[in-house]
Amino acid sequence: MIVVDASVLIAFLDDTDVHHEAARAIVMQVDDFGVHTINLAETLVHGVRAGRLDEMATAIAAVSIHELPRTDAEPRSLAAVRAATGLRMPDCCALVAAEKYAARLATFDTRLAHAAADRGIEALGVDA
Repeated sequence: MIVVDASVLIAFLDDTDVHHEAARAIVMQVDDFGVHTINLAETLVHGVRAGRLDEMATAIAAVSIHELPRTDAEPRSLAAVRAATGLRMPDCCALVAAEKYAARLATFDTRLAHAAADRGIEALGVDA
């Protein structure tokens, strides 16, 4: 499985984004993608602002990127990752999801990619 963060989803959905082709290449690699609820919401904010919410939600579903279920232990995991890494909470959400599912993490955020690599998670999208 590959967990995607908002940077990859936004680039995938916006053909004018500088990372669009790289995001397409990642999404076309496999058919098992997950996204944390917060990262999905972060992505959909762009859809709301552009008046394309339904279109973006449909496009995400069409490539089988599914929203990952949360657990009761997640707030503690997020707090621990935030305290250890200093990452913004949405980045912590993507990182915790990748750890939980022993997944690779797709991101164009260099700081997040480095934090993932430091925690033994393979990051796709940027060189960690």
